[in-house]
Amino acid sequence: MAYKGECSAYLEKKIASGTLNPPLDEVKSIKLEPTDTLKCSWDLEVELSGQVLCERSVVANVIRLLDQDNTIPFIARYRQEQTKSMGPEKLREVKEKLEELREVEAKAVAAVRKIEKLGKLDEKIKSSLLGSRTAEEVEHLFTPFKVTAKKTLADRARDLGLGTFALQMLSSSGAVNFSRAVDPRKEGLSSVSEVEVGVQHIIADIIAKDHRAMEFIRNIIKTSRILLHSTKRKTKAKNEKETNVKNKSNSKAKDSDAEKYELYYEFSCDVRHIQPHKVLAINRGESRKMLSVRVEIPNYVSDRFLDFCKGTFLPKGYDQTRFKVIVCSAEDAYKRLIEPLIARTVRRNLDKTAEKASISVFAANLKRLLLIPPVRGQSVLGIDPGFFHGCKYALVSALGKIEETGVAYLHGQRNGINVKVEEDKLKNVLIKHRCETVAIGNGVGCRETEMFFSNQIKRGTFEPLKVVFSIVSEAGASIYSASEEANKEMPHLDVSVRGAVSIARRLQDPLAELVKIDPKNIGVGMYQHDISEKNLKASLDGVVEECVSFVGVDVNVASETLLRHIAGINSGTAKKIAEHRNSRGPFQNRSQLMAVSGLGPKTFEQCAGFLRILPETRTVLHELDLLTEPKGKKRSAAKTEGPQKRKKMKAEINSDPNGLDMTAIHPESYHIADRLVSAARLNRTEIGSEKFLQMLQTFLRSSDVDSLATEFQTTTSVLKQIIGALSQRIDQDLRDDYEKPLFRSSVRSINDVKVGSVVSGKVTNVTHFGAFVDIGVGTDGLIYFNQASGSQSSLQLGNLVETWVKSLDLERGRISLTLVKVTG
Repeated sequence: MAYKGECSAYLEKKIASGTLNPPLDEVKSIKLEPTDTLKCSWDLEVELSGQVLCERSVVANVIRLLDQDNTIPFIARYRQEQTKSMGPEKLREVKEKLEELREVEAKAVAAVRKIEKLGKLDEKIKSSLLGSRTAEEVEHLFTPFKVTAKKTLADRARDLGLGTFALQMLSSSGAVNFSRAVDPRKEGLSSVSEVEVGVQHIIADIIAKDHRAMEFIRNIIKTSRILLHSTKRKTKAKNEKETNVKNKSNSKAKDSDAEKYELYYEFSCDVRHIQPHKVLAINRGESRKMLSVRVEIPNYVSDRFLDFCKGTFLPKGYDQTRFKVIVCSAEDAYKRLIEPLIARTVRRNLDKTAEKASISVFAANLKRLLLIPPVRGQSVLGIDPGFFHGCKYALVSALGKIEETGVAYLHGQRNGINVKVEEDKLKNVLIKHRCETVAIGNGVGCRETEMFFSNQIKRGTFEPLKVVFSIVSEAGASIYSASEEANKEMPHLDVSVRGAVSIARRLQDPLAELVKIDPKNIGVGMYQHDISEKNLKASLDGVVEECVSFVGVDVNVASETLLRHIAGINSGTAKKIAEHRNSRGPFQNRSQLMAVSGLGPKTFEQCAGFLRILPETRTVLHELDLLTEPKGKKRSAAKTEGPQKRKKMKAEINSDPNGLDMTAIHPESYHIADRLVSAARLNRTEIGSEKFLQMLQTFLRSSDVDSLATEFQTTTSVLKQIIGALSQRIDQDLRDDYEKPLFRSSVRSINDVKVGSVVSGKVTNVTHFGAFVDIGVGTDGLIYFNQASGSQSSLQLGNLVETWVKSLDLERGRISLTLVKVTG
């Protein structure tokens, strides 16, 4: 390869020795063969195990299981021996990191292919790209090779023929005569100073794209005190009249926003220590034009970079002109190209970290909310509070049936309404159905409705009933009420009343009701509208699937909505299970699931352990079905199943009930469970009974689990899981171990709260900066984590806590609390 100009021989020598990088358009390119298999130089298992801090063998097993399309709940419960009992949260972390690393590899390989097509690929850039471990590294290395429609200052200077002068400045000690390039007729060449500026742009471009310079910058910023700084944004109206109009129409909104962002009007924090919620708050303030944000990089970074450039790019024996041009080029490279790149990278990394943290908190809160124990065996009166349009109410029976609905105007906001008559409506409904439990939605009018029930209870209005009430989050209820799903479920009800039904059912069975709502609308996170919807949805859907699967559902009564959140089951399969159940009658055992159209071996493997078949629903529903079926009429089969297929299924699938179908034991382990039941001289039909549990415990006290595992030709992990499942009552629910809903019969006012007093309450939301606590005064108090006696992880949504009132701001309705202890 020959270079143009008088210094070509010298440049070739410098490039060959490795002391000077050639310009990007003059690299010695290499060609890839069509058969070349490109992959990153790092080992996937080693890299992933290092990032998630797990043994390589365990990580290898998880990768294999995920690649075999196994779900997180299935792996967590039924493949514990291969993952060393890795929990769902850790499995999701491994899966997320695995996807990130594979995305990095895909981007790196794509970048290598693109650069090779441009004819600019060399071994150094190839090895650098394939050694990248983050998407940011790939992006940075590929940026110089991107083809853009708009030419840079360096591109324009090269088009004017100034590239040779720039190379000469960097690689020789001889005099450079810029006047030779002067052409008064051309813009950019009309004077020596313009030529010099053009040469500087080219040199600045070379420096900014030099891998040594970028490596130096990356290393120095890792240890530098870079600050994220925000200030109140100054806005100027076009004229005074416009200002006055805006101030009148938006004064309330502006005052509200001003309060929210006051903390960030003069804010500065080291990016290594800034809390995630502050990053998201600043981003929101910036997007709403309330804040101006900048990244402050210390001056010593620029100074040290200039020193680096002097030692790297100045040739030996340089003269004053060379020194001036190259130093000015380095300054220009830093200020115009590198410093903005650092700022963008810092902001991007902060956003990424804050988003992950926000999603993590959201997922943890959602899990706690979904696992709130159900209020079993009680009818519930659901109240959707309101003023002018009244309080919508719905009484739902213990079995979930809607018994009565209506509207009561309790708060005197409508002319011509007799409040006493309206109050009696609710009294009569409660007494008629002997209902002692009221669920009040936490929306507009909640506080007034609380006060109404508190006063009525004090007066003895509902006696002899002992009525209590609980505040239930109505987040997402209005969206659900207007949905197609709600219309199918409650076609006869007005949309406005459906919300009251949802509120009642949320208290009766939070999991079954909340799965009907998009998780992001449940309202247990912060800044969810400021983060990636795709990432948030993936995480929350995983949490819902985990909770529904681990709790388990009765396949004969579960709604289609609930079924589609079971591991391995999608909406299409859930619909076919419901259709099969409706047309063929209740499932008698898990094996009959294989007769469902479209439910193949893999789906069965993933979902079977999470679907229960209980005697009461299996037999009762079957008997009811037989009673309502006309005599002499055969049950119609599913349309998708032909005679030959039905005959084959009848021969292959046993319809006899199996007691193990009531448990969390997977069908693949039934043969082991049967051996254990036989060895303990137990009866499978008595699973879950007190007699069965006592006899099993007696047998286990005199047996060694490891020896039994060897005898049954299984692992100790699998056998322990089987023992655990057989040791549970049939009505046992893992949600029973979580905090129950908080019920009250009276309320207090915020004016009753005094600084220094000790108050009890329930955690309603957890964020990175603190936990919100309902103390029964209509306004949630806030425990700041830097004031808490424990760490953030010590408080979770649903915890019952005892707190000390640290401060009160009655005007702004704010209560600051200090955690005393967790009581439940």
